[in-house]
Amino acid sequence: MATSFPPLQALRALEAAARRRSFSRAAEELHLTHSAVSHHLRGLEEQLGVELFRRAGTRMIPTAAGAQLAERVRHSLDDLRDALDAARRGTSSTGGAMRLELSAMSDFLSFWLIPRLGGFYDQHPQIDLSLHMHAEIAPPDPYAVDIGIWHRRVDEPGFQIRKLLDDQVIAVGSPALLARYPDFRIEDLPNLPLLHFARRSWRDFFEAAGLQADEPVRGPVFDDAGLLLQATINGQGFATARLQLARDYLERGELVQLGHVRIPASLDYFFTWREGHPREAAILQFYRWLKGQLAS
Repeated sequence: MATSFPPLQALRALEAAARRRSFSRAAEELHLTHSAVSHHLRGLEEQLGVELFRRAGTRMIPTAAGAQLAERVRHSLDDLRDALDAARRGTSSTGGAMRLELSAMSDFLSFWLIPRLGGFYDQHPQIDLSLHMHAEIAPPDPYAVDIGIWHRRVDEPGFQIRKLLDDQVIAVGSPALLARYPDFRIEDLPNLPLLHFARRSWRDFFEAAGLQADEPVRGPVFDDAGLLLQATINGQGFATARLQLARDYLERGELVQLGHVRIPASLDYFFTWREGHPREAAILQFYRWLKGQLAS
């Protein structure tokens, strides 16, 4: 006799609870009640005859059987999503375009990646990207997207993580603003209008430049490096910026580097994807293209 198939909602509850380590968070994600998720998972355990979760404090930790099943369900849901996307496009699941969900830091996405994506699509017309902007230091739920480009490593097992580059920070300003100070010297910088990045200190740059100056207390503060760079291009003040993000604007003359001092960037970019992802070949194509662009 054929074994009865568990309800799809129960399998989705298993996958979400294993990933979130919480029945309550799984319920929020699936728009269910906590009791509904518990009911689904108890029924699944009874049907399979194995324990799928154990409580550890406030967290629900999947057992070995639960973790293994959740990973298989995750792959199956990915395959099902691909099949549904292909059906909507009127193509087969193995032909036509393939869509990858990409989450990236807002500054990297806006000022470096998007201006170059046309070249990627020219080389890989079979791959479509859905772009999601991320602004927090901590990464989001890594299971929710196919690719992450984030400042922090993912603290979850089963992920491949690659550091993208070793970047440097320089001081920059717009040519129009710099023209207001025709006798500019790097020693003048602490007394000029400065823009602040909430996650970077001017003091580090001053020390590297050999300047005896305290951290400025005046000037606008930005918690997003992309917005800071845009304000700098618009001539609102001088700022420190990642060389990789500012490079295109320096080459086009929209920004000017102040002096020759460079300091290491305090935040890295990490390229992240799930091991054994059903679209891993496409993910690696994008990764290789990305590394090639950074190297050039």
